[in-house]
Order: sequence, then C-alpha cells, then structure tokens
Amino acid sequence: MLTSIQIILLVFILFFLSRVYLRSKEKTIPIKTALFWVIVWILAIIGVIHPAVTSKIAEFFGVGRGVDVIIYIAISLLFYLVFRIYVMIEDLRRELTTIVRNTALHKSENAKSPKTKRPPRRSK
Repeated sequence: MLTSIQIILLVFILFFLSRVYLRSKEKTIPIKTALFWVIVWILAIIGVIHPAVTSKIAEFFGVGRGVDVIIYIAISLLFYLVFRIYVMIEDLRRELTTIVRNTALHKSENAKSPKTKRPPRRSK
C-alpha cells in the first residue's frame, strides 16, 4: 500500500513526465534532453515506489540513508545543470554582442554612403 507522501510524489512526477512529453512533442527540447529527463523521472518513480532500492544504493556508497544519497545526487545534478545554463548564457551573450556589433557597423557604413535623391512629388 502506498503512503500519502508516495502518492503526492507520484502525482508530481507524472506531471513532470507529461511536461517532458509535451515539450518533446512540440520539439521545444531535443530528443536527447527529453530522454535524459524521462530516465530521471522513471528512476524517481522507482525510488518512490520501492524505497528499499535507494537504501541499497546508499549502502553501496557508504551513506547512512537512501534519502541522503538521493539528496547528494540531486544536488550534484543541479550544480551540473546550473553550470550548463551558465555556459549557454555566456554563449548567447557572445553571439548577441557579435550581432549588435555587426548591425552597428552595417548601419554606420550605410550612413556614410551618399544617399540618392528622389525627385520631389508633385501635388495634384
């Protein structure tokens, strides 16, 4: 029998899985990213339904409790993802700087070139 916390966690995990599915279907996230998150959430489901599995993993790593090993893994994963986001932001910043610089140079070149004069319009 599932406890109330297990049911709540399963509802959240299923919601997160649905978001991954929808984003993948919309092609908002690449298939590799979707696959990564599906694996993460399936492992979470296994950990919620069978908490003894996390205890065995904790024993293997020499950690006291299964929850502790999950927290350590989650924090490590979060640090990695924050690093990836930081790198992506820096790449975007560099690209944006290049685009703005090229646009400014292009506009300044156009401003220097002589403008062709149009004949004045006749009013009727």
